[in-house]
Amino acid sequence: MGLFGRKNDTTATAATAPATAPVAIDPALAALTGDYTIDPSHSTIGFVARHAMVTNVKGSFRDVSGTLHLDGADPSGSTASIDVRMDSIDTGNADRDGHLKSADFFKAEEFPEMTFRTTKAEALGGDDYRVTGDLTILGTTKPLSIDLEFNGSATDPFGNERVGFEGKAEILRSEWGLTWNAALETGGVLVSDKIKLNFDISAIKAAA
Repeated sequence: MGLFGRKNDTTATAATAPATAPVAIDPALAALTGDYTIDPSHSTIGFVARHAMVTNVKGSFRDVSGTLHLDGADPSGSTASIDVRMDSIDTGNADRDGHLKSADFFKAEEFPEMTFRTTKAEALGGDDYRVTGDLTILGTTKPLSIDLEFNGSATDPFGNERVGFEGKAEILRSEWGLTWNAALETGGVLVSDKIKLNFDISAIKAAA
């Protein structure tokens, strides 16, 4: 059973299930309802960009923080707020990281954070969900939808109640003002406009 809510039975009719019948809630699902804090040491927000038209460069942000509110009875009541420090970018190459922090790309000194605030959450069936929200980069805010898979819940050895998600999305970086590029002699450009985003989130439930 997924976290945000159970899938509605669309085969039921008025003759077999009265419209006023209450929706059954899985007790295990309802128990996960609450507020959570993202664990930055066990969470990753990563990206993949095409380089020189022939290969992929992968990177991630090491400084991620945020909160979740999960509603086990009503998917639309679930929310997420995520903040990312842009100077924490890590692609495994110091020179490239410096270029990405510079005025050509993220302008990290002027715009130190990238943020995401949900505006909608919905169940897609099973453990699959979609959240839509406002992604802000370089002071520009545009909508983004992220497809998520709920990986389950567990109590760790320190007594923390955890939930986990992994997700993916794609953006065109130019829509957020990230337009720097260089032409290749063989045609094409150095850095792709399309960027693939991936999310691995572990969050700890707040004490009651």
